[in-house]
Amino acid sequence: MKFISWNVNGLRACVGKDFEKYFNALNADFFCLQETKMQQGQLDLQFPGYESYWNYAEKKGYSGTAIFTKHKPLSIKYGIGIEEHDHEGRVIALEYDKFYIVTVYTPNSQDGLRRLEYRMKWEEDFQAFLHELDKNKPVIVCGDMNVAHEEIDIKNPKTNHKNAGFTDEEREKMTTLLDNGFVDSFRTLYPEQVTYSWWSYRFHARENNTGWRIDYFLTSERIKDNIEDAKIHTDIFGSDHCPVELDINL
Repeated sequence: MKFISWNVNGLRACVGKDFEKYFNALNADFFCLQETKMQQGQLDLQFPGYESYWNYAEKKGYSGTAIFTKHKPLSIKYGIGIEEHDHEGRVIALEYDKFYIVTVYTPNSQDGLRRLEYRMKWEEDFQAFLHELDKNKPVIVCGDMNVAHEEIDIKNPKTNHKNAGFTDEEREKMTTLLDNGFVDSFRTLYPEQVTYSWWSYRFHARENNTGWRIDYFLTSERIKDNIEDAKIHTDIFGSDHCPVELDINL
């Protein structure tokens, strides 16, 4: 099965930059989106053979997630079931016979780390949500997790230390998740490979490959041997992020 995850940084804008062409070319079983930045009814986007599920933020033009899938789920969860966290459309979980697929757009700690404290609380509650699912069946979780986990995952680790997305606190939360039953599919297969998934729109960052790897596919550790490949599609444009892929035998 092929899974794709892409932070589109505004789906309506991305549709104007060949999103549909890329969607069809990638031909995934599951196509997960983050930062759709839209409300229900603003875009009629349908693909033959796919059902779609949407979680919209209450705030207009902000956050939001979606999943397009060829496979009808057994159940659907929008959010993580905690009222404090579920106004921003950040999580969708679909249940299948043998696994859950979860797409997530993790809160950014923002300039001056003004949202870091909230982010830490959100991380704890989101990880608890994943562990509850994992008790039932294996989990695949993907999305923009807004953290470069290790120095290999960011072009300029020293100058970005203590900036949002590369604080010790955020990195430690990812370590905690990976130490407690989950694996990073790309880093598991390619421990030394330097490839990024996000580049600032400023300073010709993508042209110079001054990037960060902040988009992930994590899986429950017990299905890591089922992983066949993990890819980062740096050749696909349309957003400040590129799509990431997981190929897994389920």
